[in-house]
Amino acid sequence: MKHTYRRLSIAYRRFQISSSPQLNLVWGFFLYSLVGWLLLSLPIFHKTDISVLDNLFTATSAVSTTGLVTAGMSEYNLAGQIIVAGLIQLGGIGYMTLTTYFLLFTTRRMTSWHQKIIGAEFTMPSSIKIGDFIKSAIVFTLIMETLGSICFYIAFTQSGMAGGQAVWYSIFHSISAFCTAGFGLFGDSFESYQDDVFMNTIIAVLAIAGSLGFIVITDVWYRLTGRSKRISFTTKIVVYGFALLLSLGTLLIYLTEPLIQETNSPVMTSFFQSMTAMTTVGFNTIPTASLTLPMLLFVTFLMYIGASPSGTAGGMKITTLTAILAIIKSRLTGNKKITFFKRRIPFERLYVATSTFILYTSLIFLFTFLLSFSEEASFDRLLFEVASALGTVGLSAGLTSELSTIGKLLFVLIMFIGRVGVLTFGFALLERKTDGLEEVYSEGDIAV
Repeated sequence: MKHTYRRLSIAYRRFQISSSPQLNLVWGFFLYSLVGWLLLSLPIFHKTDISVLDNLFTATSAVSTTGLVTAGMSEYNLAGQIIVAGLIQLGGIGYMTLTTYFLLFTTRRMTSWHQKIIGAEFTMPSSIKIGDFIKSAIVFTLIMETLGSICFYIAFTQSGMAGGQAVWYSIFHSISAFCTAGFGLFGDSFESYQDDVFMNTIIAVLAIAGSLGFIVITDVWYRLTGRSKRISFTTKIVVYGFALLLSLGTLLIYLTEPLIQETNSPVMTSFFQSMTAMTTVGFNTIPTASLTLPMLLFVTFLMYIGASPSGTAGGMKITTLTAILAIIKSRLTGNKKITFFKRRIPFERLYVATSTFILYTSLIFLFTFLLSFSEEASFDRLLFEVASALGTVGLSAGLTSELSTIGKLLFVLIMFIGRVGVLTFGFALLERKTDGLEEVYSEGDIAV
């Protein structure tokens, strides 16, 4: 037994060394999903019978922080829900973040292998040290989720929920909201709290904090503590772009969606719907399936864009959109230099942006096309659900609960690709290294 374990350890070490960081990353999230699937498949964690495929769907959705489910959380007992929360936490903070933090905490050093994996998973500027990034990510996560749990507890108890139940519901939803996972313990998400300002605010603050990204948080911390003289270009792009899209989304939904006008708080409801798509948190306060076709398409666009790189949100990312817009502007104006806000964007970053845009869009088309064979649903519902799965959002137009066996397997693959990233997944399949193109960028550069 001892010799077998030693051989497996040696083989695993050889695999780590010989494989690209991208392949290691894919296998890491695959193992998370596999372990979660095996655990959730044990009957001791169920209240009712749940199929093996539904458990796989739930585990993958949790690790990818998507929130789409074919078996509700009410079908798992408390222990099963704790496993789901643990998978969400691991998926939200990243494959190597937690283990690297413990390594730094105990030995104050990390291996080059850990550095390569972190570099492949998170795009970060050269001005930020990986060790500082890891520490800030873990500390910020703990602070926000603790404060979120306290606020949720106050909100739930004020609404009449019993103390013991309120404690668990607060912890679970705080983790889910900050990791932008969209998993909820209510059957109707947060529709019953549609007019609750405090509850809406808690979710929005946690989701925005998580989706803006650990790079933004570390960058701001550097500025506040005097370790940096200015905020990086990427942080400015993320914050400005996010604020602009969120504001435009809120305004458009408020003005054009009839369902919004039937609510008691149309402005807050419009903001929440725009926020939940942009941050990819996936909670909803109105029935998503009841939205009109124009709004379904617009929410699809918001899910398609997503938020910040190196955060808990999914989507193509605001920085990728920025780079694409800069290319279009350059072509229309005849300028050979591609700039944004008077900053030149290096061609290496543009290669990453255009590759991400093409692959991301192609995958949405491909999976919508494939699902049109296996599912009996309208095109808009198929497109919406695929965009939600690939963007790890979790909003549903009602299709997920009706998926066939083939449809469920396709969605498992979509959610997994969305979590590891389309470029990372592509590099892993081809066993190619990125040569550092998306690992490090300079302070005046833009991350994509």
